[in-house]
Amino acid sequence: MKRSNGLPNNGYALIVDGQVKTEFTTREGAVAGARDLKRRFPVLQIRLYDAEAKRAEEFA
Repeated sequence: MKRSNGLPNNGYALIVDGQVKTEFTTREGAVAGARDLKRRFPVLQIRLYDAEAKRAEEFA
C-alpha cells in the first residue's frame, strides 16, 4: 500500500532523481537494484527509502 506521496508503507523503495521508481520487500533486494542501476547509469542520484524508519539514505 502506498502513501499519497508515493512512498511505500512497508519495505524499501528506490528513489531515482527524486522520484519513487521501484519497491522491494527486503533491504538486500533494494541494495542489489540500486547497485545495478548505479553500475549502468553512474550519474543517477539514487536514494534507498526505508518505510519502517521513514527515512531515505544516499546510495553511493
